Amino acid sequence: MDFIRNFPFFSIIICMFSGIITSVLSGKKARNLCIGAVSIVTILSACVLFYTMQTNVSFIYMMGHFPAPWGNEIRAGILEGVLATVFSLILLLSLVSAYHRTEEDIEATKLNLFYLLIDLLLSSLLAIIYTNDLFTAYVFVEINTIAACGLIMIRQKGRTFGAALRYMVMSLIGSGLFLIGLSLLYTLTGHLLMSPAKEAMAKIIATDSYHMPVLIVLVLMSIGLAIKSGLYPFHSWMPDAYSYSTASASAVLSGLVSKAYIILLIKIIYRVVGIDFIVTSKMMNVLFVFGLVGMIMGSLNAILEKDIRRMIAYSSVAQIGYIYMGIGLGVEQGYVAAVYHILHHAATKALLFISVVGLSNVSGGSKLFPDLRGAGYRHRSAGVAFAVGSFSMVGLPTLSGFISKYLFATAAMSASPKKVFLTLVVLAVSTILNAIYFIHTVVTIYTPAEEEKPEFERHHWREKPWVAFSLLLFIALNFALGVFSQPIVDLITRGLQMFG
Repeated sequence: MDFIRNFPFFSIIICMFSGIITSVLSGKKARNLCIGAVSIVTILSACVLFYTMQTNVSFIYMMGHFPAPWGNEIRAGILEGVLATVFSLILLLSLVSAYHRTEEDIEATKLNLFYLLIDLLLSSLLAIIYTNDLFTAYVFVEINTIAACGLIMIRQKGRTFGAALRYMVMSLIGSGLFLIGLSLLYTLTGHLLMSPAKEAMAKIIATDSYHMPVLIVLVLMSIGLAIKSGLYPFHSWMPDAYSYSTASASAVLSGLVSKAYIILLIKIIYRVVGIDFIVTSKMMNVLFVFGLVGMIMGSLNAILEKDIRRMIAYSSVAQIGYIYMGIGLGVEQGYVAAVYHILHHAATKALLFISVVGLSNVSGGSKLFPDLRGAGYRHRSAGVAFAVGSFSMVGLPTLSGFISKYLFATAAMSASPKKVFLTLVVLAVSTILNAIYFIHTVVTIYTPAEEEKPEFERHHWREKPWVAFSLLLFIALNFALGVFSQPIVDLITRGLQMFG
C-alpha cells in the first residue's frame, strides 16, 4: 500500500510526459494519448483518496529524497485526493463529450497542440493541489496560466486573441502580486516549504514583531489569487474567454482553472499563515464583502445578457463570489462550504458549457436566446443536461447546488452577527436572481419556435452515443454530490483538519 504514496508524483509526471509525446503526434493519436493519460491519472487520484481515507493521515513525498527544509515536497491527504479525483474526472468527461466539436473548431494541424495544452493544464492543476512548496506552486501557477491562455486563443475565431490578451494581462497582474507576497514571505521566514514556513510564521505572530509585514504578505497573495480566479471586480476577462473558447476548454477553464487558485489560497491560509491570524485579520472581511458584491453583480450581469455562453460566464462570477464569501466568514464551516462549492461548481459549470454547445449546434450555431427556442427538443440530451445544471445552480433539492447554499447558510450561523444577517440576505437575493436567468433559459429552450429555420436541423453531435453517456455521467455526478452530500462533507471536514 505504501507504493501508492508515489501516485501524486506519477500523476504529475504522466501528464507532463504525455504532453511531450503529444507534441509530435497527429491529432487523432494525440487525442487518444491525452484521454488515456487523463484516465490513468483519474484512477491514480482515486487510489490516493482511498489510501488516505483508510490511513486517515496525510503523507509527504520528498522529491529526490532530500528532507525539509532543503527538499521539494508533495503532500497528500483526503482533501487533495478528493480534489484531484473530481478534477481529473471532470476534465476527462469534458474531453470525451466534446472532442468531435473540438476537431471542428480547431485546425487539424493544431489539434496536437490543443491536447498538449490540456496535458500541461492538468499537470499544473495536480501540482497546485499536491505541492507543499510555495515556489513550486508559483511555477505551476504560471504554467497553468500559459496553458489556459493557449486554450482560449487556439480556436482563432471571434475575439479569441483579444480574450486571450485580456486574460493574460489580468493573470500577470495577479501573478506579480502573488510573487511579491511570496518574496516578502521568504524574507520573513527564510522558508519556501509550507510546513517550516508556518512554524517560523507562528513565532513571528506570537511575538507580534512583524504584524504589518505579515498582513501585507497576506493581502498581496490574497489579491493576486483573487484576480487570477476572477473575483468581482477583476472578472472582465471571463465573458470573452469562456464565450470564444472551444466547448471542452470553456468547461475546463470555468470549472477547474479558476478554482485552482482558490485552493492555493486556502492552502496558504491553513499551512502558512495559520487560521488564527486569518480570523483576526481584516483581510477576511474584505474578501467577505467582495464575495457578497460578486454574488449580486455577477447575477445581475447574467440577467442582462442575450448570449447564453456569456450568461453562464457571468454566473461563474457570482459563484466565485460564493466561495470567497465562505472563506471570508472566517470559520471552519465556511471553508467546508467553500470547498464543497468548488466541487459543485466544477461539475455543474462543465455540464452547462458542454450542453450549451449541443443546443447551439441545433440552432444554426447561434448562442442568442431568440434562436435557441425549441433547442431542447432538437437536442434532447443536451436540453435535459442543461435543465439539470440550471436547477442545480438555482438550488433545487437533491442536487449539489441546494446542499452548497445550505452549507453556506449554516456556516454563517457560526460567524459574527453582522455576517450572519448579510450572508442570509445576499444568499436569498442571489438565489432569486439565479432563478430568474436560469429558469428563463430553460423555459426558452423548451418553448417551441414559431417557425423552424431550415438550418436548425439535428446536428450529428446528438447521434454520438458517448456524448449522451458523458452528459449522463455529468448529471449523475451532480446528483451524487447532492444525494451523498453528508459523506462528502465529512471527507472535506477531515481533509481540512489534515490540511494544516
